[in-house]
Amino acid sequence: MTAAARDPYAAMRHPGYPRYLVGFFLSNTGRQALSVAIAWQIYQWTNSATALGLVGLINVIPLIALVLPAGVLADRLDRRRLVAWTMGASGLLSLGLLLVSRYGAALPDSPLLRAGNTLLRSIALLFERHVDPASLHFDHPALPVLFALLFLQSIARVLGTPARAALVPLLVPAAAVGNAVTWSASAFELSTVIGPALGGLLVATAGYGAVYLIDFVAATAFALLLLGVKLHTVPRKAVGPEPDMFAGVRFIWNRKPILAAITLDLFAVLLGGAVALLPIYADRILHVGAAGLGWLRAAPALGAITMALLVTHLPPARRPGLGMLWSVAGFGAALVAFSLSTNYWLSLLFLYLSGVCDNFSVVVRHTLVQMLTPDALRGRVTAFNQLFIGSSNEISELRAGLAAALFGPVAAAAGGGLGAILVTLAVALILPALRSVPPLHTLKSEDEEAAL
Repeated sequence: MTAAARDPYAAMRHPGYPRYLVGFFLSNTGRQALSVAIAWQIYQWTNSATALGLVGLINVIPLIALVLPAGVLADRLDRRRLVAWTMGASGLLSLGLLLVSRYGAALPDSPLLRAGNTLLRSIALLFERHVDPASLHFDHPALPVLFALLFLQSIARVLGTPARAALVPLLVPAAAVGNAVTWSASAFELSTVIGPALGGLLVATAGYGAVYLIDFVAATAFALLLLGVKLHTVPRKAVGPEPDMFAGVRFIWNRKPILAAITLDLFAVLLGGAVALLPIYADRILHVGAAGLGWLRAAPALGAITMALLVTHLPPARRPGLGMLWSVAGFGAALVAFSLSTNYWLSLLFLYLSGVCDNFSVVVRHTLVQMLTPDALRGRVTAFNQLFIGSSNEISELRAGLAAALFGPVAAAAGGGLGAILVTLAVALILPALRSVPPLHTLKSEDEEAAL
């Protein structure tokens, strides 16, 4: 075992990485707070499960359309500047959300805005057959504007995501990449504890605008921190004047452990995601309001932090792929238990356990992608990974919202958890390469193997 594999703080000893980590943590904290505020605001404006699902659709369209070209940009441009510019744009759009939230009710009566609300209501009525149509409210003049700003913000973030993820291996030596991935996952999970809890608290006490202002400040801080980051490793430029957009797809197809890990996370999250249902649970089932919603959103991340700390300080897993299979099955089981709970504290516990299981899977998948991919392909491989994993998160919100509209929130959440368990069994049988993955710190990319 290398010294970096034993040292839980190996990545922190390289000055560029802590700057990145702080910025990433702040940015995601703001983003998580914003996601709680947006979900609660849309639900309070509309009283519609379908409207919550449409937030996922708004986020997934730019992801599907732009993430592969964004991967090419990540392999052609300065990744630091690309992430900084896209984070800056996202922050400005959060200021737009603040203005719409505060002054949207004063918007003039416009045929375009009325048409937008009519379209949204028509979509909701296609699915929400079990509710009184009069209980659905698609009459706030700012609702279409809110969706439009979310769409533009999703575009900005998608364009920067592959570059952000592909930047990490350039900030530390190869032996510390796995440790850096673990710390990044820990920062992500910590931000998804603090962000939702902060967002729910601020919505309940200070209003939506305070949350959107925090997201602006956090995104801007990340952009400024990145501009001062020094690279530990010089990036290798893609060969040829125009890199092949689909080279990352072919690379993943030929690396069965990566393919298996991505496939497992893709379908488990697609079927098992329940985030879109949490406002409904907070309002109709658990009766805990916006502040309680924040803690429901935070509970999985708190569990993930617990697992991340264990992964960071314990010896590397001997069979991480097999552990990933068990963790995804546990994730599905925890969601089934959550779906049936009507007690707030039990619901928090089951969501916490879902995060414990999910984090191990995330660390294994991210480390496989970063460790086995040559730097010249890292942006495009990361983009493909983000296309499937990111789209599964957003489509999962759409699936959960529409399933809740058709069958109710309990059936939607329980069916998703059972689906995650069945996906685990299928991947274990169809793609057995994942079960034989060696300890993660022993993995090497083609660049490193060629240098030996």
